[in-house]
Amino acid sequence: MNEHFPFGRDILRRFEGNPIIALEDIPFRCNTVFNGAVVKRGNEYFHLLRVESQQGYSVFALARSKDGLYFTLEDKPVMEPARKGPFARYEKRGIEDPRITEIEGVYYVMYTAYSKYGPRIALAKTEDFFHYERIAIVSEPGNKDGILFPERINGEYVRLDRPIGKGVGSMWVSYSKNLVDWGKSEILMTPRQGMWDSYRIGASVPPIRTEHGWFEIYHGVKKTAAGPIYRIGTVMLDLEKPDKVIARSNQPILSPRADYERIGDVGNVTFACSAVVEDSGEIKVYYGAADTCICVATANFDDLVNTALNRDGAHS
Repeated sequence: MNEHFPFGRDILRRFEGNPIIALEDIPFRCNTVFNGAVVKRGNEYFHLLRVESQQGYSVFALARSKDGLYFTLEDKPVMEPARKGPFARYEKRGIEDPRITEIEGVYYVMYTAYSKYGPRIALAKTEDFFHYERIAIVSEPGNKDGILFPERINGEYVRLDRPIGKGVGSMWVSYSKNLVDWGKSEILMTPRQGMWDSYRIGASVPPIRTEHGWFEIYHGVKKTAAGPIYRIGTVMLDLEKPDKVIARSNQPILSPRADYERIGDVGNVTFACSAVVEDSGEIKVYYGAADTCICVATANFDDLVNTALNRDGAHS
């Protein structure tokens, strides 16, 4: 076995109890569950889940855990598409893919508001994970995968997102003074021809500060004759200039291999949405599998950081 990959083909090690949340675990009727955001507050893990209703639109449910592996779900959704007010017309077809970032003691949720006008990034905040205050729609149509950095950089809030331009999905960085008005957008990363992330890429996890820079876990898509394959990779960004890529992983850290990742509503998908770095040095990476369930995989955090710096035995 390759010493650089002690867990086999993927440096992330799948939890043997995967999936940790599946359709059968949801206490109300629905079609499927996937792409949940996890944060740890004190000794408790809060897990905001995307649940697709049988009507075809998505809502958010809440699960809680003491160990980050076994979760107990609340009986009803905690956030549903707005039915009135300024958000209603842009959430007509659901709310999707929440990403949670704590900034200065406040938990912000970036999510996709979906309607006939296309996807737009929306922002809400919460104190208890049961109640959510919508702040604003913060992007134009055709944008998703919005993620906030956990602190201001040079006095400004910073986000990653993925607008679609000429059919290509690349990662961009944008800035704001007040979390509502965003601008100074710059291209950050593009798909790489001939590689595992050659079709589309997008941010997956709120960036994590390290001594090397901002560590980001992202998803990359490759088109094949059998359809797209979603894999997970890593990148390191400059601490003071988050639009500057220091290094980017040549190989994915997780690829669809298990049956629950290959077979589902959308096959061949491993789609990270959140990560928790433990005091022990372990990182838990939570990901949606085949748009049908939620899973977790672990690694030593330093080992994962090294993949972004290409210190994992990978070759260009």
